[in-house]
Amino acid sequence: MDWKIFLTVFASVFIAELGDKTQLATMLFAADKEVSRTTVFLAASAALVVASGLGVLAGSVLTQMISEKILHYVAGAGFIVIGVFTLLRA
Repeated sequence: MDWKIFLTVFASVFIAELGDKTQLATMLFAADKEVSRTTVFLAASAALVVASGLGVLAGSVLTQMISEKILHYVAGAGFIVIGVFTLLRA
């Protein structure tokens, strides 16, 4: 296992998820006294694993059709567009 990549991906996903709508929704579910916190944790964890799995699958399919360099440019441009959009709405 490449620990440098592991830690980079872990840190990126962890930071991206902090304060995210998903985390807030999970906190609201866990705040309900009638709901098992273990169930909420397991369901939220499973959802993140499935969503991440879909991302990995989509990424591996895309790299077979489009070069990795172009994907990096497209992803970078996408983040810039989202950032500019967010700034304009603020």
